[in-house]
Amino acid sequence: MRTLHVAEGTPEAAVLVDGASIAAVGPYEELAAAHPAARVRRWPGILTPGLLNVYGPELLEATYHPDPREADRLGTEPIGGERARAIFRADPSRLGASARRGVQRLFAHGTVAVAGELKARPVLDTVRRAGLAVGRRPDRLPGPASLSPAPLVLLSPLTTGSPARFAIFDVTDRAALVRQGAGTCVATVLGGRMVYRAS
Repeated sequence: MRTLHVAEGTPEAAVLVDGASIAAVGPYEELAAAHPAARVRRWPGILTPGLLNVYGPELLEATYHPDPREADRLGTEPIGGERARAIFRADPSRLGASARRGVQRLFAHGTVAVAGELKARPVLDTVRRAGLAVGRRPDRLPGPASLSPAPLVLLSPLTTGSPARFAIFDVTDRAALVRQGAGTCVATVLGGRMVYRAS
């Protein structure tokens, strides 16, 4: 079944998804009239092509994302630096599970692509299975690694026939997205599948 995604703030940029691809992009009223059988998903905010996070290695290989069952001992926030290195040295098998949780955090921030040279096989496998695109990393990084880095990097505009990969943010416009950050994400779609939806 085809799905038509439309956000309140960007009705002119609705997206019709067919399987893993974008079947059409355009004004909601036109797409709804042309495809009356499509399931409609309405969202607050704006629909965007999703974000490229240039800190793939830092967030997925050099950061430990605690298991919720470890919250009493390690907390719930990502752990970096020497503490993360010590965790991975003590138990290298934790890297793959940490990367999977890290990818879920990226999805929750509207990330659909990462950049940077990933070297660890468990992380490479996680990124591939998750369907994250891999983009080019700039020569100079803008600042510290973050799930909501500044500046935010949006991917190229969505087009018919391209992979169904986008994110919706509960903000009024792109300027508000820059001010409020990627934590405003309410849904992320990869390969036509909803990989994150805010509860």
